[in-house]
Amino acid sequence: MGVAKLAIDAQNLARRYGRRWALIDVSFQLAEGSVLVVAGRNGAGKSTLFRTLSTAIRPDRGSASILGFDLVRDRYDVRKATALLSHYTYLYEQLTARENLNIAARFLGVDGIDDALARVNLAGRADDAVSTFSAGMRKRLSFARVLMQDPKIALLDEPYGQLDPEGFVLVDEVVRQLKAKGTTVLMATHQVERGKGLADQMLCLEAGRVVPC
Repeated sequence: MGVAKLAIDAQNLARRYGRRWALIDVSFQLAEGSVLVVAGRNGAGKSTLFRTLSTAIRPDRGSASILGFDLVRDRYDVRKATALLSHYTYLYEQLTARENLNIAARFLGVDGIDDALARVNLAGRADDAVSTFSAGMRKRLSFARVLMQDPKIALLDEPYGQLDPEGFVLVDEVVRQLKAKGTTVLMATHQVERGKGLADQMLCLEAGRVVPC
């Protein structure tokens, strides 16, 4: 068997906000097609790590290679390969679900809107305004936007948040599908025991540092 290629090689990543360090020398490696579950309390640095890896923010120190691209120098290539499911939905309230995805599709140069809506069980509400959606439905729509991108690396920040038990099962199934097609998945979650059932690798953070899981 050959050695699996690295999807992510992070070395001593650090990020601060003012005087507070949100990440402190975070290092890890993750093979392509693997699922990494990132665990930690609120404020441990999970979201900061994901925002850094997606190039939404720059590290103050350290480096990372994403599919062979330098996180800072090749950030546009990194952005093409990654998709981030954030805490914030960034949806247009007065537009329909389909219209929201259509905007994203034009911006990203992708298609597959109907398929993405069907995969998150929103096909029947495609032409309803997002303002009529529950928090869980908005989360599903944000998930659809990630799926539509067909990313090589999916960064899922609290994907179970706002979802009901049926939504939990949906997330589990989508993560398995992504892994089956070779997508590398990083998932930050408080549902640690559930995440362990999907994980190839665990990374635990406490006050911005990697700690034993």
